[in-house]
Amino acid sequence: MDLRAASAWLAGWWLGLLLCVAAIATPAPFAVLSPPDAGRVVAIVLAREASASLLLGLALALLARWRARQGELPQFAAELALPLLGIGCTVVGYHVLQPWMAAARTTGAGGWSFAQLHAASLGLFGLKIVLVAALGWRLARWPHPPAVRRQASS
Repeated sequence: MDLRAASAWLAGWWLGLLLCVAAIATPAPFAVLSPPDAGRVVAIVLAREASASLLLGLALALLARWRARQGELPQFAAELALPLLGIGCTVVGYHVLQPWMAAARTTGAGGWSFAQLHAASLGLFGLKIVLVAALGWRLARWPHPPAVRRQASS
């Protein structure tokens, strides 16, 4: 099994999911629904995206660790760091900031306004897109590193 190819496919799926959420799934409800209804739809979309991002990020990190154990990657390669950073963006952007945004919207509680928290969450989502795109590019670049070429020629 080519772990690098599997990782490249997973990174591509993750990037596709993120771009679909950013460009289609979150703006569309605001075009046809009232803002409160659209917000509820988007909350469901973002909850599912966060779960998928955690699973895909974990799978990619585990594949990178497996490749490192086989000697294909250094122990602390970018192929490990990028999915872990993507997981971090998900945890902070969704699991930390979303509850604060809900509190700021309903009660005005906290030191930051809803708009500031929303901007921070959006920035983390954008950073996650960049991280996953960089990961996909690293995994799919051609020619393959020498270790992969040696395996293919044997």
